[in-house]
Amino acid sequence: MLGLIGKKIAMTQIFDSNGKVIPVTVLEVGPCTIVQKKTQASDGYNAIQLGFEEIEERKVKKPVMGHFKKHNSKAYRYLREFRVNQIDDFSEGQSLDLDIFQENEIVKVIGISKGRGFSGVMKRHNFKGFISSHGVHESFRGGGSIGQSATPSRVIKGRKMPGHFGVDRVTVKNLKIVKLDKERNLVMVKGAVPGHRNGLIYLSK
Repeated sequence: MLGLIGKKIAMTQIFDSNGKVIPVTVLEVGPCTIVQKKTQASDGYNAIQLGFEEIEERKVKKPVMGHFKKHNSKAYRYLREFRVNQIDDFSEGQSLDLDIFQENEIVKVIGISKGRGFSGVMKRHNFKGFISSHGVHESFRGGGSIGQSATPSRVIKGRKMPGHFGVDRVTVKNLKIVKLDKERNLVMVKGAVPGHRNGLIYLSK
């Protein structure tokens, strides 16, 4: 689906005409430039490759810079693809901005969740924990028994255990655009968006 690349700025709240508080996440989205068109004939699918956040050529590795020069494009920090149905509606070098979105439109946001390091089962998997009375000790936040009996004599794959938590690609659907500020390329969506401040996000229809 057609979309744009952007960054998460912060969370705040705004008021509607009835004075009701609406919690919103502020996103800085676009403008993005079409670096490459991919067609069904040449690549097996229709998509546009967007560049976001222009940077100096010296900061780009040579193979990537060769890709930009091949398509007569400036250098960008981020390159991402968006699948489209009507590829003929777009051309290389074309700039896309917030004009493709409208207020009260329902959108999808993809981001990378915050990293939480090595976490226990209560934080990572919402385990309840054990009772803290009647002689219980050293196992209040533990995961409990994980083993089997003589058969199959091993730990089953997929067992919920402590480990690395966060830094996952998270998709949040059905977010409503509350307000658009096209002059500053800002989008305010109702609700929370995954990731930290200045984290990269993809906003799509």
